[in-house]
Amino acid sequence: MDKTKSPVPVFKLYGENQDWPTPDLIHCETISSRSSKHHWEIQSHQHAALYQLFYFRHGVCQVEIEGIRREIREPSIQVVPAMFVHGFQFADDIDGYVLTLAAPLVTQLEADLDPKLSTAACYPVRESARHLDTLFAVLQSEYEGTDMARDTLLQAMVNALAVWLARQRKRTSTVTSGDDRGRDYMVAFLNLIEKHYREHWSVERYAHQIGLSSTYLNNLCRQFAGHSALQLIHQRLLLEAKRNLIYTTMSIAQIADALGFVDPAYFSRFFKRISGQTANAFRQQRPNTESVSIDVNSEEFH
Repeated sequence: MDKTKSPVPVFKLYGENQDWPTPDLIHCETISSRSSKHHWEIQSHQHAALYQLFYFRHGVCQVEIEGIRREIREPSIQVVPAMFVHGFQFADDIDGYVLTLAAPLVTQLEADLDPKLSTAACYPVRESARHLDTLFAVLQSEYEGTDMARDTLLQAMVNALAVWLARQRKRTSTVTSGDDRGRDYMVAFLNLIEKHYREHWSVERYAHQIGLSSTYLNNLCRQFAGHSALQLIHQRLLLEAKRNLIYTTMSIAQIADALGFVDPAYFSRFFKRISGQTANAFRQQRPNTESVSIDVNSEEFH
């Protein structure tokens, strides 16, 4: 976790550069499944629009977030917000889970339950250990499965976890990183995308709402996300389109209309240009899943 003068890497998931693996708004895996491949050390990096919850069940971990280093020895949940530079050094007997949440889901959780996922914090689990053990184990199992109503159950379990975090926040003091104006602007931009992506605002309009020039906003997006502002907007539209294709029975024309495309043919061209395949081909290759409706956000949010 040594700092260097080179730019901090921006990853979708640590060590990966491919697309977000599914249209889900979450990703769940064990800590060891990824850290063991990197000799138990996760170098300093950041995620442009992903928030992470690390549940340390057993083992020692050195955590560094925005230059603040601490050692965690007791079972705890560490919150790592989007765009916070972070790294870890794990003992080889570490046991626990990493739950990654996409920005649109976090926006929904913050509005409904206020778990303050935009603040870095570490919460000892203490008497909640058994409850959280079960919650994370079932969450991972459900995430890896394909049973009916999977998306609904995943949402319910994430909501339960958000309630636990909101309660802990009221009981304990939190450690926050220093202010970063550029990061605050990015958070504001991502929140605006979530509210207005169906309206097809221009980059200039988003920038004006935040109080920035479009050039400066694009520079921030490339700095924090590795993509232009327009690419982030398009990826938000793409993920919503993919989720509608998988989780609803809406026709291509209906999906196009719901996402603000006047012409279904233009939507079809947009989908193929961004994803590399037609909407029909994408729908046919995915397993059948019971229809649900959840408001969501972007795909290439690292």
